[in-house]
Amino acid sequence: PPSHDPLPRLHEVVRARAEKVVVLDDDPTGTQTVHGVPVLTEWSVDALAAELLGDAPAIFVLTNSRSLPLERARHINREIGHALTEAGRRTGRRFVVASRSDSTLRGHFPGEVEALAEGLGWQFDAWLLAPFFAEGGRLTVDDVHYVGDGPWLIPAAQTESARDAAFGYRSSNLRAWVAEKSHGSINAADVASVSLQTIRTGGASAIAEQLRTLHGGTICVLNAATTDDLAEVVAGVIEAEAMGKRFLYRTAASFVQLRAGITSRPLLTAHDLSLPSGGGLIIAGSYVPRSTAQIEQLVVVPDIVTVEVGVQALLDDQQRATEIERVTGTIDAALGEHHDVAVYTSRHLVTGDDANASLAIGRTVSDGLVAIVRGLHVQPRYLVAKGGI
Repeated sequence: PPSHDPLPRLHEVVRARAEKVVVLDDDPTGTQTVHGVPVLTEWSVDALAAELLGDAPAIFVLTNSRSLPLERARHINREIGHALTEAGRRTGRRFVVASRSDSTLRGHFPGEVEALAEGLGWQFDAWLLAPFFAEGGRLTVDDVHYVGDGPWLIPAAQTESARDAAFGYRSSNLRAWVAEKSHGSINAADVASVSLQTIRTGGASAIAEQLRTLHGGTICVLNAATTDDLAEVVAGVIEAEAMGKRFLYRTAASFVQLRAGITSRPLLTAHDLSLPSGGGLIIAGSYVPRSTAQIEQLVVVPDIVTVEVGVQALLDDQQRATEIERVTGTIDAALGEHHDVAVYTSRHLVTGDDANASLAIGRTVSDGLVAIVRGLHVQPRYLVAKGGI
């Protein structure tokens, strides 16, 4: 890795560019590396224009498109692209755009990125692909994307995420992954990449020089094994943009934090939250093995009331209302007695016959969890939500 700390220089470069970073987030977890930024759940021109004129370095627009069928995801991204272009015209504010998605490669790629580019109406020299996410141990080395699991780094295609019913894949090499996800319309050989050798020996200037040669909407993999690697990459991206290049970013959460120049901060403490007394509520809809392991640890904590929500009941029109009423009543009773409550979906994964059917099941379960929380009469002193897309 670089022997110097690239972050101070990067923050200076970001401030000098004075560009807002607009992040289309396909899932609510994209803000986990940032703080002090607005999150929009609607994308009218007026709302976007108001935030472009605000002081925050970035704007997050929550599309939740990972839970939607491809055509709906494309429609939303195209619509936001149009609105952003008009908001930029009205305000005169310069901005760059990131499509933030999963660091384990689940999501509507390349479809929703294509639609976003169409909506913006800009001619991009390249799409930059950067799924590196330091906190989750997701690294890209020699174009191969890895997922950390304890002391091990596992090629992404060998993980549970690669077997996802909606977004599964076979390739850990990101150039091959692009070809796979494009169903062969993009050749792996046509995908560019910035290597760790270039990053660590040449730094930002060498990265910028390589990026300067890209044109015509090429896709380029950005390798990174440490946050310092990614900081050098982002500095190189900005340097290339200063030369007139235009890029669309498809990244995980680490890239957008660095591109916006947002510094890390310690985890929140109970003092920071200033919580009132009473019971709190934890809702877990995620079905992946790590979430299940966390739930197994949670349910043995003393004095926590645990409630399992039957997924099959939520999917059955005859049982759904009764199940929601049962769970809501149990939560209300426990919160009323100042107990913390952990609510989680049954652990058996239910999938559909195809990707869209599986996404529809996920939306139905998610809607059921929302109905449970909406139906509460006792307000919890905190709410922790663990997602499930």
